[in-house]
Amino acid sequence: MLVDLRIKNYALIEQLELRPSPLLNIITGETGAGKSIMLGAIGLLLGNRADSRMLFDTERKCVIEGQFNIANYQLQDIFEAEDLDYDVQCILRREISPNGKSRAFVNDTPVTLDALRKIGANLMDIHSQHDTLLLGDAVFQLNLLDLYAGLVPQRTHYSNAFRQYRKLEADLQTLESQAAQASKELDYNSFLLNELEDARLDTEDQDALEQEVKQLEHAEEIKYKLSQALHGLRDSESCATGSMKDASTLLGQVASYADNFRELRERLESCLIELHDIADEVETAERRTEGDPARAEELQERLNVLYTLQRKHQARDLQSLISVRDGLRQKVSSVLSLDKEINRLRKDSDAALAAVTKQATKLSDSRRKSFPTFEKQLGLLLADLGMPHARIVVQHSIGPPATSGTDVVNILFTANKGAQPQTLSKAASGGEFSRLMLCIKYMLADKTALPTIVFDEIDTGISGEIAVKVGRMMQQMARKHQLIAISHLPQMAAAGDVHYFVYKEDRADRTVSSIRELSADDRIKEIAHMIAGAKPSENAYQSARELLALRGEVVS
Repeated sequence: MLVDLRIKNYALIEQLELRPSPLLNIITGETGAGKSIMLGAIGLLLGNRADSRMLFDTERKCVIEGQFNIANYQLQDIFEAEDLDYDVQCILRREISPNGKSRAFVNDTPVTLDALRKIGANLMDIHSQHDTLLLGDAVFQLNLLDLYAGLVPQRTHYSNAFRQYRKLEADLQTLESQAAQASKELDYNSFLLNELEDARLDTEDQDALEQEVKQLEHAEEIKYKLSQALHGLRDSESCATGSMKDASTLLGQVASYADNFRELRERLESCLIELHDIADEVETAERRTEGDPARAEELQERLNVLYTLQRKHQARDLQSLISVRDGLRQKVSSVLSLDKEINRLRKDSDAALAAVTKQATKLSDSRRKSFPTFEKQLGLLLADLGMPHARIVVQHSIGPPATSGTDVVNILFTANKGAQPQTLSKAASGGEFSRLMLCIKYMLADKTALPTIVFDEIDTGISGEIAVKVGRMMQQMARKHQLIAISHLPQMAAAGDVHYFVYKEDRADRTVSSIRELSADDRIKEIAHMIAGAKPSENAYQSARELLALRGEVVS
């Protein structure tokens, strides 16, 4: 419920405060006095687009603030989802700077416009001519019918199942597309993989192969050089080992004269041992070195295979080539496993579709059961509002599964006796549209969670006794919902529990819109003016008193 509304620096409003009654609030005033401006400000509070050109004073920011009591609305989940602190006293605020920048707040916490809209949609329901136009939309009509029948939870359950089915279908289509593309590449990738698998890359050491080939190709030179080295180390009269042995003997003869001579001899003995080991290894290498053209050719062919594959796959070395092979293995394997995954997804999708179809059938049955009651109740309400021959028919057909189910509905209407019901856009006039929407809102008043309903001249096209009945209908709605109605009819003005008057003041520099709550005497005067114009007669004043008396108000 709206507790307090404050508007500063917006359009013709310099500063305005409204503390509406929890029942039926009527707002009247001359054309252009600012009634619609106030609605525009409320729209901004609920997340509509801002425009800095609407500032009263272009040097100051505009602030629109509404305080709501939300204790009974069960909005904790929405606040939690938006990471906001919950409080039964909720304050929405919208600020528009002169530079056009807009900011939104919930309980002084900055929020996005989307978050403001989500919360605001649960606090106020503004009916305008736009809603009347929406009444001709099939999706809007289905939403109304589901609200009337109390099917919103069942529909939500179905919608969740449908979204799950659509996700599975999308995943399946994506996977099938991947499989189709992968299948085109499978033969080529398989050929490349087989070529790499045949190369037995994991068993090879390219560096070792290259070294062995070099040794085989230069075996004669290597054997000769090793033989010469062995001759110099051990097999000649002046070989290195013999010379070192003689030197060791000489050092040993003087080792007793100084410690350093003894240490030098020990170091030389160590070198001699190492030199003998080197000579032995050189001898072994020389003995094993033999030319083998067949082996060299075999190894070179093996290396040529590796070089060719590396060039083909632009691999720097053997390890890069192994990485290419592993990647091809994964591609080929994934193609082969795609079929298994596709079959699993198709099975899940079929099961989800079966569940969706079952829920859609139950939802459709529940909807169809509610249509006769909806048609009858709406017809009776329209008859009470001056359309005794009005007839409502809910046209129904079954379509493919969609977010809202399989039902396709179209509300048909005629206000004339014997006439065939037609679509609302063809059959209803502006005034009939307004009464139709009022009756639907009246029917939904006990079924919707929207606490504050705002009507913008919903009494268009009606007058006399019908206007009185509309006022009574809104009084009944106000017993459970806070109502704010902008009206130009005296009958509606008299129906309100509280009556506000919007007026313009011409100041020295500009015109300003203001609002004030009317006293009992002021209400009589305003309603008399609405009946007879600027100079109402005594009869007009008497009529005003009679209209106020209809709602049981005590007047003097």
